[in-house]
Amino acid sequence: MKFSTMAALSLLWLAGGVSARAAEPIHALLICGGCCHDYEAQKTLLTEGISARANVTWDILFEGGSSRGGVAKDHQMSIYEKPDWSKGYDVVVHDECFGDQTNAEFIEHIAKAHYDGLPAVVIHCAIHSYRRSSTDEWRKLLGVSSYFHDAARKFDVDNIKPENPIMKGFPAVWHDPAPDELYRMKKLWPNCIPLAKTVPLTNGLDTTCVWINTYGKARVFGTTLGHANKTVEDPAYLDMVTRGLLWACGKLNDDGSAMPGYGKTSAAAQ
Repeated sequence: MKFSTMAALSLLWLAGGVSARAAEPIHALLICGGCCHDYEAQKTLLTEGISARANVTWDILFEGGSSRGGVAKDHQMSIYEKPDWSKGYDVVVHDECFGDQTNAEFIEHIAKAHYDGLPAVVIHCAIHSYRRSSTDEWRKLLGVSSYFHDAARKFDVDNIKPENPIMKGFPAVWHDPAPDELYRMKKLWPNCIPLAKTVPLTNGLDTTCVWINTYGKARVFGTTLGHANKTVEDPAYLDMVTRGLLWACGKLNDDGSAMPGYGKTSAAAQ
């Protein structure tokens, strides 16, 4: 009888410990900056929007400018110079825009942290970053290879995997609220699973715009959507990206809800 009581108490203690750990915020790093986007505004829209929906705290690294003028498209983000650049983070959100950076060793150093197990979220121009490099490791991390996009325009997004937890709650057809850039996919890598596509225009290249990928030990969520502030602040967009981040971290239930301790915080609910 004593053994049974002690065992029960031990199980309760263990359950309490698990619950306490689950309540600890996901520590995320947003890396942004570079050409052609209003990163000054979007870094706030994205991080505050996600934290209003999930238990996530942020560090933000913003370098390299946010307009067409005076931006070095081959900039090397300073954090990547560190041997252990990803230490202490549960997930990294890549939203940088440096298409002319070609240093293969530098790029492979970035990718290796994810290959070893660090979850990733890759957004919009991150898909075109490092695209001129000879190494494929960034593209393998992304799960897609894309080298150009059509001119910004409004278009519809078709939810082709509504049963996927990330896409539950996302409209069957979502009308992007602002002109966005239609990225064309030259290649989907073997572990890439498309979740949504845009309406194609004049050629046959793939128009996958939301997907998941596995790279080494890491889960990766990606979307090409998010050129304009109006898109980034849209509730449907933020809901989807939040679910994608939770999925990458292994904190998303099959019904699309956050696991206990990782949902909307009490502060955000007030």
